[in-house]
Amino acid sequence: MANSNTYDSSWDREGNEAAWNEIYAGWKKRDWEEWLSERLSFPFVADRTEDLESDVLREEALFGVGHSMKVLSIQDEDETHGIIVKVREGRRIGYVPLCELEVTPRKNANYWPVREYMVWFANR
Repeated sequence: MANSNTYDSSWDREGNEAAWNEIYAGWKKRDWEEWLSERLSFPFVADRTEDLESDVLREEALFGVGHSMKVLSIQDEDETHGIIVKVREGRRIGYVPLCELEVTPRKNANYWPVREYMVWFANR
């Protein structure tokens, strides 16, 4: 018998539309800020995988795509950018949309909550 604490990631497998439809219906009703606040353990490290408002070719910019940063807290919720998190890169503090971050590895307790949010945000 499987451990009841094991995360069911079947929705994230290509071709599993039934699991996808079921979880997406729940996501549409979810208060994301509250849900994430209850599940994320701060601080944690994440990589920026997207930046929808910046020149992606400028890798030298702080908090840029490809950079690893420490996520310190949930800061705010923005209508356009979604959940905004407070991050640290080196000695600098900044704010980035959570939907542009990825936690690795998958075994990290923060991986699936951030992944769920990122996928929901991209498909809303």
